[in-house]
Amino acid sequence: MKSRYTKTYPISWEQLHRDSKALAWRLLEIGPFERIIAIARGGLVPAAIIARELEIRIVDTVCVASYDWQTQGETKILKEVQAQGENWLIIDDLVDTGKTAQIVRDMLPRAHFATVYAKPSGRPVVDTYITEVSQDTWILFPWDAEYQFVQPLVHQR
Repeated sequence: MKSRYTKTYPISWEQLHRDSKALAWRLLEIGPFERIIAIARGGLVPAAIIARELEIRIVDTVCVASYDWQTQGETKILKEVQAQGENWLIIDDLVDTGKTAQIVRDMLPRAHFATVYAKPSGRPVVDTYITEVSQDTWILFPWDAEYQFVQPLVHQR
């Protein structure tokens, strides 16, 4: 099976922190918000940063599984939140196709939905995002990578 991803965009911890803080600055002008709902697992780190920056003390999770290493499969709701979401903030690391985002949007129709990164297919589902990347890009988040030695190019031939 051919991957739909032709590019890789590695994100460092420092970049993720900067981008999450930039999202918090943007959200500061939109709020105030009473609570954050992080989409686990990718939204957990950005949600923690944003909760700190906006001084939001109530943080909960929605748990949705849809990815397996570079493939998007059937979406499964593992933990949901039942509410309208008025003055709530949904946080995720990325909106890709928008399938997961739409499921959570349907759960919390009045919440403000924000992601750090957005791809064109999913962008219409979220309210606020910081960085757009192409649909064919696999974002390599720091929790999915580790540093290792790489041979110099001259030795890779």
